[in-house]
Amino acid sequence: MKKRKMLVGLLTAALATVAAAGTASAAHSDGPVPKEVQVPDGARQIVAMHGHGVQKYQCADGKWSLLEPDAILEEHGVAKILHTRGPVWTSVVDGSSVQAKAIGTSAVDNAIPQLLLQATSHSGAGLLADVGYIQRLHTSGGVAPTGSCTADQAPVSVPYQAEYVFWTDVTAPSGN
Repeated sequence: MKKRKMLVGLLTAALATVAAAGTASAAHSDGPVPKEVQVPDGARQIVAMHGHGVQKYQCADGKWSLLEPDAILEEHGVAKILHTRGPVWTSVVDGSSVQAKAIGTSAVDNAIPQLLLQATSHSGAGLLADVGYIQRLHTSGGVAPTGSCTADQAPVSVPYQAEYVFWTDVTAPSGN
């Protein structure tokens, strides 16, 4: 119950952040996937979702650096996953979560890069329990502010959108 309350609180805060920051232009869900962010052969798609939120940046050594993402991933317009610092994705439906690290990147003009991430840890049973790879594709917005900054400046939230695709690990046993 406590974890569900925390997730609902995080979802509410994330929605407020997105509303306050505005929205980025729509991400495109078509087009080829660059080879740098393709999943290995044998991986099976679990789910694909549209994500929207902000990339939060803080001033470090006179320049803006990523502090954390704060986004909501939706399936058919319904919030299903929170994306936060780690990076971590947590299901608001079943509490399962996955943490991952970037293993591939593909630059995008005027947007955060597309990524291939590999799972490094899991928590709980449910939707995200068998995730081996995550793709962040068709990104829009989210680019760090340009120019110098000072340590006393407040963090900056930059709206973004992307498509997230969750895949099994190629070594995971098949459910069939």
